[in-house]
Amino acid sequence: MAPHGPRVRPRAHLTSRASPPQISTPSKSLARLSTTRSPHAKRATASDRGGAEHPPATERRRMMPSSSSMAGAGSSELIYRGHDAQEAVAEEAAGAGYSSAAKPPPQHGRGAPLPWLARPLRYVMGEQRLAFALLGMALASLVFLLAPSASTAATSSSTSSVAHLAAVGLAARQYSGRSAASAVVPSSRVVVRPGRVPLGLKRKGLRVVVTGGAGFVGSHLVDRLLARGDSVIVVDNLFTGRKENVLHHAGNPNFEMIRHDVVEPILLEVDQIYHLACPASPVHYKHNPVKTIKTNVVGTLNMLGLAKRVGARFLLTSTSEVYGDPLQHPQVETYWGNVNPIGVRSCYDEGKRTAETLTMDYHRGANLEVRIARIFNTYGPRMCIDDGRVVSNFVAQALRKEPLTVYGDGKQTRSFQYVSDLVEGLMKLMEGEHVGPFNLGNPGEFTMLELAKVVQDTIDPNARIEFRPNTADDPHKRKPDISRAKELLGWEPKISLKKGLPLMVQDFRNRIFGDQKDAGDN
Repeated sequence: MAPHGPRVRPRAHLTSRASPPQISTPSKSLARLSTTRSPHAKRATASDRGGAEHPPATERRRMMPSSSSMAGAGSSELIYRGHDAQEAVAEEAAGAGYSSAAKPPPQHGRGAPLPWLARPLRYVMGEQRLAFALLGMALASLVFLLAPSASTAATSSSTSSVAHLAAVGLAARQYSGRSAASAVVPSSRVVVRPGRVPLGLKRKGLRVVVTGGAGFVGSHLVDRLLARGDSVIVVDNLFTGRKENVLHHAGNPNFEMIRHDVVEPILLEVDQIYHLACPASPVHYKHNPVKTIKTNVVGTLNMLGLAKRVGARFLLTSTSEVYGDPLQHPQVETYWGNVNPIGVRSCYDEGKRTAETLTMDYHRGANLEVRIARIFNTYGPRMCIDDGRVVSNFVAQALRKEPLTVYGDGKQTRSFQYVSDLVEGLMKLMEGEHVGPFNLGNPGEFTMLELAKVVQDTIDPNARIEFRPNTADDPHKRKPDISRAKELLGWEPKISLKKGLPLMVQDFRNRIFGDQKDAGDN
């Protein structure tokens, strides 16, 4: 067998790419394709011609393209080599008996697709349909997500344009000499106030925690919050609170009770925190003064930490006891008080003063939304029967046919508010925009002898009065100035002592005797 001769291929780098591409005829294309076939294809063609595996050198020179054709087709041969090889394979398949239409040579004009991009595109379009489906769904989702923001932007722009037109009209009317008052009224009709719930839409309920919610004031607050549609969590250690105060809410899905001492931390997801947990009766906080001051200080610190952690609004129920034995009468919120820091009542007085300090420190340092209420003497149903406060003492003693105990000369003064008035004030303070502190009490002032006379008139005119020595650190006068609450909260008490006391007497009678009648009527 003759040795293989050197394979002659046109050199693409010698060709000039400056010459314009030439459109070749089908015969020329076939001749050019023959030069680009694989060596096996060339050997097969040569054997078909005469049985010689390699043509002579003169034949090879005739088969080589001229320099002009090399200049015109050299670059095209290198670029479209893979495509031409596919066409050659297709032509061989057609010569072997397969029916296949001859494809026209590739066009080298400006409109032809880039050859290196055509095959990947055909592969992706033919084999990656799932990827295109996912891409389409992603684009559709993006459009739907962006649509509301676009509409909101359009609405805000239209609102701003309306407000701008109103401002221009207002300036024009003022310039024309009209009064400013007549010009403000039309412009206020087009002002859009954000944050207001449109009429007909139900207010969204809040998630509220009430510490001490099983106690006297806390249970009444829970009633109002649930009636408003809020979800309420009561946190109470039942030291002075009673389960019976909230037992009627046991079947309410918006009510939950946790037996927990606020001295220990707790984590809850809430919007508002009413911090009422603390024994308020002298009998209770004198029994365990250390526990009382820990509840006021550590318990308040824990609830403030919870409010900071979850971003809740915090309301502290302080007391009129922070004024001590006041030298100013009536007491305003700016009065700093006259407190004995080492007296028997100091665990409650100083504990509440420290709680107020912590609350304001969190407000200034952590930008926490806080509210402070200073509560004066309160009475009503669900008070502890023997908690040592003067109203409950007088009512329980009169119902039991015992003498009404008056400490000292009976000339000390107090103000008494009904519990529903206090709850209304607490809710207005929480929903308002003012930090406080605010005095929440009834400015009606009574001496202890006057209070005993009201109890006698309500329960038993024949009830006796018994005088005993006064207790230590007992304030001589106590009357709130509620001007600030009237002005900023729009709140003032509505129920007088003569109207509210019979409601309390009825509740005490039911709990003491278990029926609707006084013991003396049996």
